Amino acid sequence: MTQELTCKELVEIVTEYLEGKLPSEDQARFEMHLSTCSGCSAYLAQMHETIIFAGYLSEESIPEESKGELLALFRDWKKNQQA
Repeated sequence: MTQELTCKELVEIVTEYLEGKLPSEDQARFEMHLSTCSGCSAYLAQMHETIIFAGYLSEESIPEESKGELLALFRDWKKNQQA
């Protein structure tokens, strides 16, 4: 029997899901979780919208100040996830 996917695991693999890179068993677990979790379904919808609105945003088009702020936010987020 396949182990259920947690919300945290879903967030960690959402990019692979959106890119169609998940193995079929993981994709099935992902979609099963979505069918029972409205929070993760909303998260996936937000990710879809972000991709659409971001379009073809390149690293060069982001102002240096904003780039630094984003990197700091990601570093802090990652540090908090490990705590």
